[in-house]
Amino acid sequence: MSTWNTLPRAAFDLETTGRNSRAARIVTASVTLVDASGNVIREHEWLADPGIEIPAEASDVHGVTTEHARSHGRPAAEVTRELAAVLQELFDDGVPVIAFNASYDFTVLAAESARYGVPQLSRFPVLDPYIMNKQVDRYRKGKRTLTALCEEYGVDLENAHTSAADALATLRMLDAMAGKFPKLRLPASQLHQLQVDWAVSQAADFQQYLRKTKPAAVIEGDWPVLPPEDASRGDF
Repeated sequence: MSTWNTLPRAAFDLETTGRNSRAARIVTASVTLVDASGNVIREHEWLADPGIEIPAEASDVHGVTTEHARSHGRPAAEVTRELAAVLQELFDDGVPVIAFNASYDFTVLAAESARYGVPQLSRFPVLDPYIMNKQVDRYRKGKRTLTALCEEYGVDLENAHTSAADALATLRMLDAMAGKFPKLRLPASQLHQLQVDWAVSQAADFQQYLRKTKPAAVIEGDWPVLPPEDASRGDF
């Protein structure tokens, strides 16, 4: 079976209203599809009016203000529906979707989908350079942000914190990482399942470390999507 990096693959990224993935709203979204050789063959971009104020802390990062989103963005329900449809079509076709820190982006989309009555995604197969890097280069020093890893792997990241630039850079960086670590060159379905286990183990290790000083610390290990806070609402 062919490995994911020798087949068409896509990347997905969101910019949002905040850090809490269960509460954040979509502001911009991008999906980039490349062919087997890594050439871009399709790009999708959306600007949404999230329906709430965009905090200055968020707009300072991605550059989209509340006023701009209200004037130029499309209704959040429409953006959520279209974005989910594009991603589900990729999953249905067996195309792996790459997302840096995937549990954030897919949890935001899951919450937005629940909010607007959009069917939940199958979310398979997903590839997450953040989880993979912590697994194959666990003793690496320094930050594991997208910017830091792109710099390490020689990937240009212009216009950082715009969803389109981040999506393409994530894809390029994972390609470069697979070149360095042969254990990542697997069929996407197999690598997806490995990441589920890796995420649980990484969360447990980090929680154990934090509890040395914060006994009540809890780190969730669900991947590639976190469950809703209120379980009575049903699973994502």
